[in-house]
Amino acid sequence: MSFAAPEEYRDGELLIRSLRPGDGAELNRATVASYEHLREFMEWARPDTTVEDSEGYVRLSQARWLAGEEWGLGVWRGERLVAGCGFMLRGQPLEHGTVEIGMWVRADEAGRGLGTRVLRALVDWADADWPIHKLTWQCDSRNLASARIAQKCGFQLEGRLREHVPGVAGGRRTTLLFGLVRSDPRPWRSGP
Repeated sequence: MSFAAPEEYRDGELLIRSLRPGDGAELNRATVASYEHLREFMEWARPDTTVEDSEGYVRLSQARWLAGEEWGLGVWRGERLVAGCGFMLRGQPLEHGTVEIGMWVRADEAGRGLGTRVLRALVDWADADWPIHKLTWQCDSRNLASARIAQKCGFQLEGRLREHVPGVAGGRRTTLLFGLVRSDPRPWRSGP
């Protein structure tokens, strides 16, 4: 399937766009400042990540975007990166129409509805411009905020993988699996 992924989507003052060369410094500021918030559930979070490491990640993300392997996104409010997200194929072709959404929120933005707002925007964008039939969402079963975001956006709990991988903080992780297909309701689009 030949698909040229759209590179940005606007939701009010938020701009969701592809990660681009030069974004590494702001990505580094956001993730290092958010280390304590992210470390329990995000295995990639490190307090000593350098700007060069972050810029390398941005450039790798851009290469994967161009290759159609996955689409790493930043969520920007002005010049400030407030969250990171993406559409990921997880080893299957886009023709299958199933894409996983991943997300993290900057620590000083957490708990104020940003994750829910971004996920709704990603669903709206996928419905409008992407050849996607089903969106999936995974989270650690202890990450109650992440599970609530999925449920608020109409994702259905489809399964629980019990103790299937090592956890970030030790022990074994149980993962919750959520899904949303095109025919599922979008609660935020319903009237009162």
